[in-house]
Amino acid sequence: MSILRHAVLPLHAAALLTAEKSFCDNRVIGSPALNRRGLHVGRVALAERMADRRRRRLGRFADPADREAFARDGFVVRRDALPPDLFAALREEIETRTFEAREMRQGAAVTRFVDLPPAVLARNPALAATARGPLFQGLLRYVAATDADPILYLHTVITHPDRGAPDPQTAFHSDTFHPTAKGWLFLRDVEEADGPFTYVPGSHRLTAGRRAWEQAQSETAATAPNRLHARGSFRATAEEIAAMGFGEPVSFAVPANTLVVADTHGFHARGPSLRPSVRVALYGSLRRNPFLPWTGLDPLSLPGLAGRKGAAFGAWLDARERWLGKKSPQPRVGAVLAGDPTPRV
Repeated sequence: MSILRHAVLPLHAAALLTAEKSFCDNRVIGSPALNRRGLHVGRVALAERMADRRRRRLGRFADPADREAFARDGFVVRRDALPPDLFAALREEIETRTFEAREMRQGAAVTRFVDLPPAVLARNPALAATARGPLFQGLLRYVAATDADPILYLHTVITHPDRGAPDPQTAFHSDTFHPTAKGWLFLRDVEEADGPFTYVPGSHRLTAGRRAWEQAQSETAATAPNRLHARGSFRATAEEIAAMGFGEPVSFAVPANTLVVADTHGFHARGPSLRPSVRVALYGSLRRNPFLPWTGLDPLSLPGLAGRKGAAFGAWLDARERWLGKKSPQPRVGAVLAGDPTPRV
């Protein structure tokens, strides 16, 4: 066993140059001794600098007002994002047609994922025009600081606050140590009682306060009792966020046809639901190796591969369950309406 532990060290060290983030699964990333010497905060700072450099070359994807808002806040908000006729056609497709879906339960919340490969988009022209459109694609690429193919889903969050354990997504957290983008075009109004997306403005930057907090977390993260924290998605309390010098979080209780794209390296959470609720959105996520010096050269954007990240991820989950016996966290639930309020898991 000792020989094996030493044998994997070169692989763990090589992962420093990738998006690998887990402190408990990687002995180098999680090393308290190395992190006391600044390993983790050095990765965070380098990833931020490289993202800034790439983003300067991607200005064509966002207009000046959106670039200014992102630099200040870490997110971009576009109300009335789509023309009325396109939004009406989009809602008609999504609200009246069934789609093959997967579902994931986390405490009192169930998240439904509908993959959007080329074949699905071909049958839904308004959905295709939106998902492939310059606004949705452009802001995801600008915020993520990479000209790459995002993963796309219809994304439904079904919450019954009186059923099950607390939803772990309601704790403020950072997805990973480097800039990354998530975006939601909301298909229905989201009210405050529905548990809206919430974000701490400015927390996408490595300020002096956040640097000190990241340093302290890195020295103990490998043995943190919270498994998500130990795997590099750091959790932070409201008191810790205030001590870092950040202001009050912003809650995105917004009308339908609002697009929100955020750098989820910044602190964010799903607001607590005060009633049973259903949130439906077109969702995109984009995360890539943060240490690449170039903006493009994404092999998954090539013809035949573009638009298939979700399908590939689903196939991997199925294969892992079939061959390794590991239960899928997102099992298939068959064809459903995206906004159906009844979960299958």
